[in-house]
Amino acid sequence: MERVSIDEQRCKSCSLCVSVCPVKILVISDRLNARGFRPAECTDQAKCTSCGWCAVVCPDVAIELYREVKA
Repeated sequence: MERVSIDEQRCKSCSLCVSVCPVKILVISDRLNARGFRPAECTDQAKCTSCGWCAVVCPDVAIELYREVKA
């Protein structure tokens, strides 16, 4: 299940999300988006704790988080 989703076309490579990730699973990609920026990407969805820090600091609102609902 995808826990962190990054809209690569909105990301401008500011690296704020990378710097605040407590489990260090966000990195700047080698790929370029349509605007010429290298978007952030998640390297290991299973390690994501859905803490929300990346989404909070993203100035482009390019990050969405998902959490499992336990019934």
